[in-house]
Amino acid sequence: MWSILSGRSRLLAAAAAVLLLAAAVVLAVVLTAVPPSAVPTPPPPPSSSLPTTAGPTESPTAGPLPSGAPAPTPSGTVPAGPAPLPTIPATEPAPEPPLPEPPAPFPAALAGRDLEVIPGAGPVVALTFDAGANSAGLPSILQTLAATGVRGTFFLTGNWAGANPQGVAAIVAGGHRVGNHSMTHPGFTGLADAAIGDQLVRAQQAIQAGGGDPRPLFRFPFGDRDARTIATVNAYGYLPVRWAVDTLGWKGSSGGITAQIVADRALARLQPGEIVLMHIGSNPDDGTTLDADALPGMIERMRQAGYGFTTLGALLG
Repeated sequence: MWSILSGRSRLLAAAAAVLLLAAAVVLAVVLTAVPPSAVPTPPPPPSSSLPTTAGPTESPTAGPLPSGAPAPTPSGTVPAGPAPLPTIPATEPAPEPPLPEPPAPFPAALAGRDLEVIPGAGPVVALTFDAGANSAGLPSILQTLAATGVRGTFFLTGNWAGANPQGVAAIVAGGHRVGNHSMTHPGFTGLADAAIGDQLVRAQQAIQAGGGDPRPLFRFPFGDRDARTIATVNAYGYLPVRWAVDTLGWKGSSGGITAQIVADRALARLQPGEIVLMHIGSNPDDGTTLDADALPGMIERMRQAGYGFTTLGALLG
C-alpha cells in the first residue's frame, strides 16, 4: 500500500514541476510580447519655460524617448536659444534736394510794388496781353505786331501754356517778352504763401516747356493782391506788373464794348510809360476778339500822338 502511495506522490510531484515550468515559459513569452509603449511612462518633471507650439513642419515621434536621450529638433525649426537679432538692410544715403534756381534779378527799388506804369519812361507805351482762356485772337495780334514792328509782353497761365505750346513758341519767335500769370488763375489773397509758390513754379515750368522764360515778370490774376502776396511773389524772384488802363475788350460786344471803345480807352490814359492791359482770348458768350480787332488802329493813333512802344523788359534796366 505504501509503495502505491509513494509511486503516486512521485508522479504528482513530477506533474507539478512540469506545470510550474510551463507557467514560467508562458509568462516569459507574454512579457516579451508586450510593446514598450504599453508600459506607462512617468510624467516629465515640470519646466520653468513656457511650452512651445509645434510648427507646421513638425512630425510626431514614434514613441517615448529612451532615458537620457536628447530631444530631437522638429524639422524646419531652430533649437531653443536666444533669438537672433534682425538684419537691418543697408540703405543708400538720401540724395540732397536740388538747389532752387537763383531768382531772376530785378531792381531792388521796385520790390514791394505792383507797377502800373514804367517809372522814368519817356513817351513809350507797353502793350500787354493776358492769356488764360483760349487763343482765338493770338494769330491776329501776332500778325499786327509783326506788321507794325511793335514788341509786346504776354502774361501766360501755366494751363494755357500747357495747352498751347505752339502759341508759346510763336510768341517767343516774334521777339516778344513773356511773363508768369499763375498756373490756374486763382485769386492770390486767398492763398497761403506755399500755395502761391506752387502756382508760380508750376506756371514757370509749363512756360519753359514751351520755349519761353517768364522770369521775372508776373501779373496777379484779377489784379488780386495785397502787401503779403506782393512780398511772397518778390521772394520767388518775381516782379508784379499791373496796368494803367484795362481796355475791357474781354467783355465783348455782349458786354456793350466795341473795338472803338477799346482804342478810345487806351488813348484816354495815354502817358509816358503807360501799361495797357488786353487779352488774346475770345469772349465766351459772343466769341468776339475786340482787343485783337482794335489793335491796328490803337497803334496808329498812339504813334500819331508821338508815342513809341516797348516791352516790360524796360523795367529791368
